[in-house]
Amino acid sequence: MTKRKARQKSEYLGHRTHGRGNCKNRRGSGNRGGRGMAGICKHKGTSKIAAGYFGKVGFVRPSASASVKVAHLYDINQKALGNELEKKGGKFHFDFVGKVLATGSVTVPLVIRATSWSKNVEKKLGVTGGQISKLEPAKTAPAKAQ
Repeated sequence: MTKRKARQKSEYLGHRTHGRGNCKNRRGSGNRGGRGMAGICKHKGTSKIAAGYFGKVGFVRPSASASVKVAHLYDINQKALGNELEKKGGKFHFDFVGKVLATGSVTVPLVIRATSWSKNVEKKLGVTGGQISKLEPAKTAPAKAQ
């Protein structure tokens, strides 16, 4: 028959404090530095910080969000009406590094070169006899090796 595990307090039977010093010791929660998470920023700090209680440690620089410049057809049309755009062959030319959106209406023929545009831009420009084409970003010359 297997032997049961002996009680841990058996050798202290007959002793008043069970090896804990004065009988006033171990009384209340003050003997352990408070209940629960009390004192984690002070006397219990090292064990809780190591366990990751405070969440992420350190600073991470936020990534730069790529913002795209935007031009609206209404604004381009207003520039053309105000003679702010170059006119070649009866059409106004506009170059833009960014995205052209189809907000507003077009009343004059426009030739737009842009890096990107919405699909409705082509429809609105086609009605007035305008067109849109891809503008390649300017490439910089490679640096010379010294």
